[in-house]
Amino acid sequence: MLCILFFAFQMFVLLPLPVSPELLTLKQSLGNGNNNNPSSFPPNFLFGTASSAYQYEGGYLSDGKGLNNWDVYTHRPGKVIDGSNGDVAVDHYHRYLEDIDLMESLGVNSYRFSISWARILPKGRFGYVNVAGIDFYNNLIDALLLKGIKPFVTLTHIDLPQEIEDRYGSWLSPESQLDFAYFADICFKSFGDRVKYWVTFNEPNFQVKFGYREGTFPPSRCSFPFGNCTCGDSEKEPFIAAHNIVLSHAAAVHIYRSKYEAKQGGSIGIVINAAWFEPISSSMADKLAAERAQCFTTNWFLDPIVFGRYPPEMQSILGSILPEFSKTEKEMLKKGLDFIGINHYSSYYVQDCMFTACEPGTGTSKTEGFWAQSYQKNGIPIGEPIDVDWLYVYPGGMEKIITYVKKRFNNTPMIITENGYGEVTKANSTIEDSLQDVNRAKYMAGYLDSLSTAIRKGADVRGYFAWSLLDNFDWEYGFTRRFGLHHVDFKTLKRTPKFSATWYKNFIAESKIPDS
Repeated sequence: MLCILFFAFQMFVLLPLPVSPELLTLKQSLGNGNNNNPSSFPPNFLFGTASSAYQYEGGYLSDGKGLNNWDVYTHRPGKVIDGSNGDVAVDHYHRYLEDIDLMESLGVNSYRFSISWARILPKGRFGYVNVAGIDFYNNLIDALLLKGIKPFVTLTHIDLPQEIEDRYGSWLSPESQLDFAYFADICFKSFGDRVKYWVTFNEPNFQVKFGYREGTFPPSRCSFPFGNCTCGDSEKEPFIAAHNIVLSHAAAVHIYRSKYEAKQGGSIGIVINAAWFEPISSSMADKLAAERAQCFTTNWFLDPIVFGRYPPEMQSILGSILPEFSKTEKEMLKKGLDFIGINHYSSYYVQDCMFTACEPGTGTSKTEGFWAQSYQKNGIPIGEPIDVDWLYVYPGGMEKIITYVKKRFNNTPMIITENGYGEVTKANSTIEDSLQDVNRAKYMAGYLDSLSTAIRKGADVRGYFAWSLLDNFDWEYGFTRRFGLHHVDFKTLKRTPKFSATWYKNFIAESKIPDS
């Protein structure tokens, strides 16, 4: 049935695609009822696409928006590989209606986007509320709902007003908790009557790693040997920033629970980048190293929010470096989330560095947990390597990380908030090459199959968001990498559906998702 739908959609909706051996193989796999069975997903499952404000919107300083940290950072020479920035990005600020039409054509029932904090509060809590910014998101939300698409809103996707960085150093100061709570309150009040899914932070574990350990994200703070920055302390500041982010999350959740939840009836969570870490051997040392890798990445933020304390593995290694929660703060962390958002792309091998000497690299230091990350074992990669150097195609990692989170956090509801496949733009590549993204569809098919297996085994997973609807600005890589289901000509901003858009549309259609 799915093959028939594929042919019909290809003929009548998208531009004709030449039939290559790869396409034939993929179509045959799609027709196999033993794989990628959408019926394994529960009723009212969220199928959507994901985005973020800085990577999509553009609208640089439009209609009263203030400077954010990425506006400032990307305008500094050498910070982005191709010298680009998000001033225009893919102009979602002006083209959101066109983009919603693309979502409708896919048949998604939800759209994950983030709010530009500086568009709402150009100066943080020290200035005015920008009504034009409120209006933009009201219009976006209303337009989504008109098409039957549920808004799934992230309060901040690693961007914040530059004002609060300049005033007190943002996440290095407890002042940040007041700012975030003020911002969250405004968003709940302005949009919560229509938004039923809230995320406080996107990937804070990566935000503090790149911002305060390696210095490759703003505020670009680090120290030797972790990075080359003009200021910072890579072995202390990540834990201070993380602590303030956890407490900012708790403050926002407290506001939602006490002021808005009863009337608005929504749910609130946090999104963590969660790789799967496979022990490189069956030794106990490597198994413990893989657990430490999870504790120093995923559990670093989830344990405090769920259990009210940092992982014991972190406490035993870091000692006084790790901040402590007061009794009042532990109380505030109770009922800290309704769901866990998981951004999962890749998996890695891990070996012990606590009892075994390791070459310097990711994870090997004391403050990272004494584990070494590797893409291969005995010269064989963990999965198929692709153009994007950090991403290896290992679908089984999806089931494994879901099962891990299920067991550790008592099967708290989970949502796959990002999963996607990247391609590096080559000098001689054409738009036709980009549109024939068979490998992206294969990637999605494999990971969704792995996800469905985890669900059949009892994992409470309630949604899947593909990264991403469109090719977009990719942080320090600028416009050199493409993760979209739709090709974007970065000169004209024309959107063109790729093969993967065809595949995803058909997959969703086959699932026959009822409205909630």
